[in-house]
Amino acid sequence: MIKDSREIKIKKSLRSRITDVDWDNLPFGKVFSDHMLVMDYKDGQWEDAEIMPFEDLQMHPATSAIHYGQSIFEGMKANKDEDGNVLIFRPHLNAKRFTESCERMCMPAIAEEVFVDLIKKVVDLDRDWIPNKPGYSLYIRPFMFATDDFIGIKPSDTYKFIIFTCPVGAYYTAPVNVKIEEYYTRAAQGGVGRAKTAGNYAASLYPAKLAQEQGFHQLIWTDAAEHKYIEESGTMNIVFEIDGKMVTPSEDMDTILRGVTKRSVVEIAKHWGITVEERKVTVEEVVNALREGRVTDAFGAGTAATIAQIAKIGFRDELFELPSIESRTTSNKIKTYLTDLKSGKIEDELNWLVEF
Repeated sequence: MIKDSREIKIKKSLRSRITDVDWDNLPFGKVFSDHMLVMDYKDGQWEDAEIMPFEDLQMHPATSAIHYGQSIFEGMKANKDEDGNVLIFRPHLNAKRFTESCERMCMPAIAEEVFVDLIKKVVDLDRDWIPNKPGYSLYIRPFMFATDDFIGIKPSDTYKFIIFTCPVGAYYTAPVNVKIEEYYTRAAQGGVGRAKTAGNYAASLYPAKLAQEQGFHQLIWTDAAEHKYIEESGTMNIVFEIDGKMVTPSEDMDTILRGVTKRSVVEIAKHWGITVEERKVTVEEVVNALREGRVTDAFGAGTAATIAQIAKIGFRDELFELPSIESRTTSNKIKTYLTDLKSGKIEDELNWLVEF
């Protein structure tokens, strides 16, 4: 078990790069804050964490993660309220999911409260990097990878845990077009689909590239066995509004990542009295509803994307155009609610924010 997270060495950057940032032109994931937190695992325990200037890593050519894929990560965002307090949205759910990923990938866990405390410490040091512009935030990336310098297929004995942050704008700047994928597979039952592990994303790149060449932004993944059931969509979980009900694939299947934003969407909808069905969702059901005009809304839910409304859905040789964004009561209301909540503009009635 990790030692007390208060045992953190801090080595501050001699020169902040914050004045070099073009805050009006902020691409997602390409601008990085001044510091990062690094913590090593060896001899069966976590060593003291250290916050240091953001810099390149040195790695042995035989580093285990490069060859055998033991690598997991999380993503969350920090914003500020009008009084300058930092607000992080539901980090304990990310901590819980990180623990589950650790278990599935045979990696040493970090206590959830310690995980959240480490997040707070590195964000607090670089709190000036949190953008003040609407729609912008500080993206937080905790990750862990195996570091044994050994060529052999076994769980590593050593690991490195790092947290860095980067100010970001919108992940998607416009509604997205998606295609239902019936050949390639993101995850199979019994695999690592529920873990937030790097390999899942690597496996998605080629089919996503093919879809992008056809004019789509993302795929809607289907099950590996029959390609009969809807699962998730690339960088986000997926939600439909069919016949006035919110319908979304159940996360009980181990092929679907348990999304923090999707879980929040479901809980918000139920809190508002909206009918929500979390269950197996067939491709046939969705396509028939699209053909009959019964799909009134569809959107992705994810940390990076937040609420990404879907403009068009492709299926084989058909392309379905969904109702205008302006007409979508459900996703617009949820998107506004989450945006206002994360920036402290409305009361945190569900106690989801960590403030410091």
